[in-house]
Amino acid sequence: MKIVSWNVNGLRACVRKGFLDYFYEIDADLFCMQEIKLQKGQIDLDLPGYEQYWNYAEKKGYSGTAVFTKRTPLSVTYGFEPDEKEEEGRIITLEFPEFYLVNCYTVNARRDLSRLSYRLEWEDRMYDYLLTLDQQKTVIYCGDLNVAHQEIDLKNPKSNEGNSGFTIEEREKMTRLLESGFIDSFRSLYPDKRDAYTWWSYMNRARERNIGWRIDYFILSERLKDQIIDSEIHAHVHGSDHCPILLRIDL
Repeated sequence: MKIVSWNVNGLRACVRKGFLDYFYEIDADLFCMQEIKLQKGQIDLDLPGYEQYWNYAEKKGYSGTAVFTKRTPLSVTYGFEPDEKEEEGRIITLEFPEFYLVNCYTVNARRDLSRLSYRLEWEDRMYDYLLTLDQQKTVIYCGDLNVAHQEIDLKNPKSNEGNSGFTIEEREKMTRLLESGFIDSFRSLYPDKRDAYTWWSYMNRARERNIGWRIDYFILSERLKDQIIDSEIHAHVHGSDHCPILLRIDL
């Protein structure tokens, strides 16, 4: 099975920049997107063989997630609770017979950290949510999680200490999750691999110089570890300030 996750930073713009070329080339079983930045009816994608599930943000041009799937899920939920009003469109959960897929666009703490307390509350809710799901069946949690977990996960860790996405508090929330029965699929295979990033600033030719951060992940229930075939970063694919990531797994 092939699962893709990509923060497209505006799906309509990404489509104009070659999104469909990559989509058809990779031929994923599940294709997860974050930061779609659109509302219902603002795009019409005819993708034969795929069912489409969308979670739009109420605010126009902001946030939002989507999943395109070749397999019909047993159920689909939006947000943490079945009846919860999820104004920012950040979570879609698809249930399959073997596993749950949780596609997520995690809250950004903002440059001035004005949203850090909300971000940490969000992390606590996500932690409880994932552990609850994991008690029922295995979980594949993917998306733009807006944190570089370790120093190896960004180019300039010293100068970014305390910045949004690399605060001690955000990193500790990831550590807690990874100590509670989950694994970072990429680091489980490539614990020492450096210069592997999924996001680059548009400023100062950062992508060209590979000055980036790894903030997009496939986090899996630990008991899936032996079923991972590969966890890839497709840094050669443009169209967004993030690149796609791919999980190959035997399910």
